[in-house]
Amino acid sequence: MTSNAIQKNNVLLKPRVTEKSGLASEHKSVFTFEVSKDATKLQITKAINDLYKVIPVKVNIINLPSKRVLVRGKLGQTPKVKKALVYLKKGDKIEFI
Repeated sequence: MTSNAIQKNNVLLKPRVTEKSGLASEHKSVFTFEVSKDATKLQITKAINDLYKVIPVKVNIINLPSKRVLVRGKLGQTPKVKKALVYLKKGDKIEFI
């Protein structure tokens, strides 16, 4: 495997499937992914193009901070997450299996 292929696999960690992201993907052609901490918009665009064979119109990046939570009476923290919102043309779709 070449270093470029390894980099592309490490940019997109997983699709972020929530109720809100599901509705956005159906109605607005916006798909949400969790990405690595050092990923840039250009790297994300190239990874989407290589893996799903679609060209994004726009990519927005959001850094979500960690939050303190209380689970079963014990304090904990959610991890920090960097997510990318990938906007596609009206007819394009990404299929998650």
